[in-house]
This record gives sequence, structure tokens and C-alpha cells, in this order.
Amino acid sequence: MKSSLENEYVEFVTHHADRLCRTAYLLCGDWRRAEDATQEALLRLYRVWPRIQRKGEIRGYARKAVVSATLDGLRLRSSREVVGGDSYFSTEADPADPVGQVESRLVITDALTQLPPRQRACVVLRYFDQLSVEETADVLGCRPGTVKSQTKHALDKLRSRLALSDIHDLTALGG
Repeated sequence: MKSSLENEYVEFVTHHADRLCRTAYLLCGDWRRAEDATQEALLRLYRVWPRIQRKGEIRGYARKAVVSATLDGLRLRSSREVVGGDSYFSTEADPADPVGQVESRLVITDALTQLPPRQRACVVLRYFDQLSVEETADVLGCRPGTVKSQTKHALDKLRSRLALSDIHDLTALGG
């Protein structure tokens, strides 16, 4: 029989794993890598579950863990490896999708994969996960000014790659 702590962990995973995986996907551009990073993050979370739960920092720790696991995976990726095909990516419009249209989603996620990992993380956390500058800085372990400058550089690069309407769709997500 499962303990109360284990049941609460399973409930957390049930309700938050998809969102964590989506964040990982936006960071790395590959569903398989995103799933691996999410699994690694959830293992990290499980190891410290009683302590994190007592502190009430579950979501923040889980987000940090998935960002860290994803960025670690990107650093380890071979320079010859190319992020490619994605059989998990639905071709039908999903009304719950934050980007809205599948075509826009594909264009934006492709553009995100062209950004350096730190800039990509800033954009994903700020505009897709809707974190504040300070919350993003906390997740990335840097200063708010770094988040601002990395986000500005990333948005400039995205603007040069995307049509103005696509970047408007992206920035509208963040408020």
C-alpha cells in the first residue's frame, strides 16, 4: 500500500507532467529528449519530495529540475546530432495549445531550436510558462538583468526569423 507522500507525489505527476514535458520540448525541440528530461526531473523531484513538500516549493523545484535536465541534455548532445522528426507532434489543431495554430506552433518551435539554450530558456519560461523576470532568473540561477538581456536578444533573433504576426502571437502569450 502506498504512503500518503507517495500518493501526493503521484497526484502531482499526474497533474503536472504534461506541462513540464511541454516546457522541456520548447527548450530542446524534440519530444523524445523532452520526455527523457521530464523523467529525469521527476526522478530528482521524487528523491527530495518530503523536504520540498514541507517547504511548499514543489512547482518551482519541478520547473527548475526540468529546465536543468533539459539544458544538461542539450550540452551533452553531440555536435553532429540534429534534432529531427517528431512522430509525437499532432498535425491537428489543439484548442488547448498555447500557440493556437499548428502551423504557427511548428514555425515558432523551429525558430526556438535555432536560439542558444539560455536564450531559448528565457523565452520559454517568460512567454510560454508565463513566469516573471524574477521567477525566470530564479529558475535559471542568474540575475534578472541577465534574463532581460537574454530575452531581448532572443526576441530580436526570433523577429529576424519570423513574420511580425508570428512574433506578435508569441509575445501575446506572455501578457
